[in-house]
Amino acid sequence: MSFWSRIPPGTQLFLSLLALTTIVWMLRGFGLLSFLPGMVIWLLILLCFATGILHSLKSMR
Repeated sequence: MSFWSRIPPGTQLFLSLLALTTIVWMLRGFGLLSFLPGMVIWLLILLCFATGILHSLKSMR
């Protein structure tokens, strides 16, 4: 059984969004994705926060 399959789906979603946000932010900083508006970065950051909060609330039940 692989490591990724043992992680709960909520955590997988959070980690995937966090990785995507980090990659987009770095590529935009390097100038490769400079055409993306800053609102895209903020939306990804807010999605990371929302999934983290929802997952933690769900796991507390």
